[in-house]
Amino acid sequence: MIELLGVTKIYENGAKGVLDLSLKIEKGEFAFVVGASGSGKSTLIRMLLKELDPSEGQIFINGQNLGELTMKQIPYFRRSLGVVFQDFRLLKNKTVYENVAFAMQIVEASSREIRRNVPAVLSMVGLQKKAKAFPNQLSGGEQQRTALARAIVNKPALLIADEPTGNLDPATAWEIMGILEDINARGTTVVVVTHAKDIVDQMQKRVLTLNNGVLLKDIDQGGYNDEV
Repeated sequence: MIELLGVTKIYENGAKGVLDLSLKIEKGEFAFVVGASGSGKSTLIRMLLKELDPSEGQIFINGQNLGELTMKQIPYFRRSLGVVFQDFRLLKNKTVYENVAFAMQIVEASSREIRRNVPAVLSMVGLQKKAKAFPNQLSGGEQQRTALARAIVNKPALLIADEPTGNLDPATAWEIMGILEDINARGTTVVVVTHAKDIVDQMQKRVLTLNNGVLLKDIDQGGYNDEV
């Protein structure tokens, strides 16, 4: 699903993003990416989204070499991914239903598909009664649930969640992680970038630890600070 081969990213100012990073995340895995600020997590995610190109090395997602994508192909590649951010990034002038439907409209889904899939995914994240609400009428947890629904409505093979619980209280954070685990159980590969030590420790998934751009640890069923 995801494979990095000798990936290095050095910025124009000389700052080091990641250094000689090689790893593989298989289809259907659930992996946490952890590390202190400046460890390379954001660089890694931006390269997976094709927002940054590596200075060296190759990145493959679902068999596609990202280095071979043309400018015209990049938007279509990104549509094949589900992405969730800490700050939700909902369209404020659209309802919950419309925010999720918009993701399907972008990929030119039919009206029939939208009418069938949007209610189903809202039900999955527990928002079927909030379909007509606007983002400013929602709690932080409800906004993140909407963002999750939008991210998965097109059934992506890969879901990337960048600090998805960063703005949420602990109870709501666990609800969001439960939804992510359910999404993973349905076959979607899930990669979560997080600082939430308690969540990582309790969920016991694969943990990739970055430190100064280097993959310091890669542990199956590990915790935040586990040793290799």
